[in-house]
Amino acid sequence: MTFSLIGSVAGFITTVLTTVGLPGLFALMVVESFGLPPVPSEIILPFTGFLVAEGTFSLGGSLVAALAGALVGSFAAYAVGRLWRGRITGFGLGRLRLQARHLERMDRFFARRGELTVALARLVPVVRAYISYPAGNAAMKPVRFGVYTLLGSIPFTLALVYAGMVLRSNWAAVSSYFRYIDYILVATVLFVVAYILLQIAGVFAPGWPPRRATRAPANPRTSEVERPSG
Repeated sequence: MTFSLIGSVAGFITTVLTTVGLPGLFALMVVESFGLPPVPSEIILPFTGFLVAEGTFSLGGSLVAALAGALVGSFAAYAVGRLWRGRITGFGLGRLRLQARHLERMDRFFARRGELTVALARLVPVVRAYISYPAGNAAMKPVRFGVYTLLGSIPFTLALVYAGMVLRSNWAAVSSYFRYIDYILVATVLFVVAYILLQIAGVFAPGWPPRRATRAPANPRTSEVERPSG
């Protein structure tokens, strides 16, 4: 008997959807969009499509519940980012410590490209669940945040629900590959943890792509050599 992390998460998600129905879909998408704990929409939405194909859910009701949940969860994460802006300065370890200049740089970035960033991030797995925090921290306009969150979430949601409808009877075959996703997940987590530790230790500079950290030059001598008198 083997244990699969993704398989266990998938089992929980499918149980919620089949027993609670569309309110369960709404709740799962709220949690997914908030990002804590991580709940993959890449399982929620395809299985929703499977239930649509089986006639358990209606397509319209599923899309409304999924998008409404995504919007509520995103705004909850946005509110956390905005309310905690004044408390995160100095947060971190070693070289990975947030400073005022980092927040100012983020403000400038979101002022120029915030809308496009939020919309495109909603199309990227994992990233889509966490982009709300920096958007709130940078005090992006709430209405714009909501509009671009919805614009990015609609194609993502439609695509995954449709994929589930196409898979339909092949869902059991798809679930057999979850153990391979486990390997990818574990490898990714180990890589991220190692990379963060190397940044804290000062081997790599903070940020991406990886680059060697530069050492500060030694302070030059400020004392002058005394000349002999006479």
